[in-house]
Amino acid sequence: MHDKLKAQPAPPAPPPRHDALHHSEERFRLLVEGVKDYAIFMLDPDGHVTSWNAGAERIKGYTAHDILGQHFTRFYTPEDIARAWPQRELESARKEGRFEDEGWRVRKDGTRFWANVIITALYNRNGEFYGFAKVTRDMTQRRKIEALEQSGRRTTEFLAMLAHELRNPLAPIRNAVSVLQMSPTEYPNLLWTREVLDRQVSHLTRLVDDLLDVSRITSGKIVLENEPVDMIQVVHRAIEASRPLIEARGHALTIDLPDAPVVVLGDVTRLSQVMINLLNNAAKYTPEGGTITVRAIARGGYATITIADTGIGIRAEMLTRVFDLFTQGERGLDRSEGGLGVGLNIVQRLISMHGGRVTAASPGPDRGSEFTVQLPLAEMLCGPGGALGFSRHRLDSEDRRRILVVDDNRDSAESMERLLALWGHEVQVAYDGPTALRAALDFAPDLVLLDIGLPHMDGYEVGRRMQTDPELHSVVRVAMTGYGQDEDRRRSAEAGFSQHLVKPVDPDTLRQIVAESPMRKTEAGRRA
Repeated sequence: MHDKLKAQPAPPAPPPRHDALHHSEERFRLLVEGVKDYAIFMLDPDGHVTSWNAGAERIKGYTAHDILGQHFTRFYTPEDIARAWPQRELESARKEGRFEDEGWRVRKDGTRFWANVIITALYNRNGEFYGFAKVTRDMTQRRKIEALEQSGRRTTEFLAMLAHELRNPLAPIRNAVSVLQMSPTEYPNLLWTREVLDRQVSHLTRLVDDLLDVSRITSGKIVLENEPVDMIQVVHRAIEASRPLIEARGHALTIDLPDAPVVVLGDVTRLSQVMINLLNNAAKYTPEGGTITVRAIARGGYATITIADTGIGIRAEMLTRVFDLFTQGERGLDRSEGGLGVGLNIVQRLISMHGGRVTAASPGPDRGSEFTVQLPLAEMLCGPGGALGFSRHRLDSEDRRRILVVDDNRDSAESMERLLALWGHEVQVAYDGPTALRAALDFAPDLVLLDIGLPHMDGYEVGRRMQTDPELHSVVRVAMTGYGQDEDRRRSAEAGFSQHLVKPVDPDTLRQIVAESPMRKTEAGRRA
């Protein structure tokens, strides 16, 4: 026994303390030098660069060979150098221990970028001042986005204010025209004046209404009253509203509509507004005596409505911008009809709120235009009790699913909720990532239809958290997004999504995915 104990080898001695410290410092050095999203470097007490990482080279353009030993003022604009701002930054960091700032910085090639800068004063183990650590982040892209968002908000506020202020004088003018119309007169000039005032006040009122709609839509103040809507009836209603303008310009109107209803879930007033805008647009931009053709069809899970004209057409470079706010094609002096360039933007926004899409096509100038609206079809069931022939579909218990719809666009989420409910499923809705995670735990869905662009937490992160949560791991997750590139699909797969659907979602595809998604066995007891 004693001999066996003596034969056992002694445990290895721990590495010397200085070796462990050396390894730790080496790992930290490799970590800092490998970071590419942040410029991380050190300055001596006088502000000369003493270290340089890969992120600094990428952001500022200097190699370590270029910059080591140089003074850090070369990263600053002439204006900042003139006011001694770099020195003030170091003085503040030395005094307070830390300094943070945002401002313009200069790359090696002379271009400027907007930077977030943090400078930290460094001290050695003996408390002696050692120099500075500086971390810089390129915020140029974010600043551009914030500037665009701020510009958009200002534009929306201006439009709302302008529309409101224009309504004040419009009201008495309209009242005065009504008084003139009620007053009998035999004077031809007075009759002509009255008719001109009536037409122009009506036109100005439509322009103001367009401005109000843009401001309401962009600020999220328009709420759709979704219900089953027959698009054939909507088109007929729009044609009657636009017929006076079409006939006044001498256009021939060709109508090709199916006899059967083409039903979508939507707001009948807003869908009518879309069709009227497109018809009026065709009438205004088609020379007198032209032809306007309206077609509709239900195919491939979509209601497709096309409005074509023989008008002035659209140049190829304008097709990509025709739906932008305040965008108009070129108009000659003989083409005085028009508006503010907001009508097509309203059309696109309203159709998008319905989960659809609108496209424009044209062979070129003076060769006509064609606008196509596609909306997801609702499921039409010939049962009693449902509006326009709709009723909730009766599903057997083994076919019914619990579905959580997550989308920050309330109209998109709620229209999807109605459609799934009409199919007979049990549905809940969430409008952001954290709420979706809580709802998934409480509701215990079989399937989650998850938008990617969510506030607070994007859909990829929500998917990853569900994948790692033992209670939610078995939930089938389907991505719904407006992005369908290969990179987007790859990221969805990495986040645990089983499918990647591009909006607007094809109802037949969705129905198949729902039918094929398994019930969660862990919830069988709760279902009973």
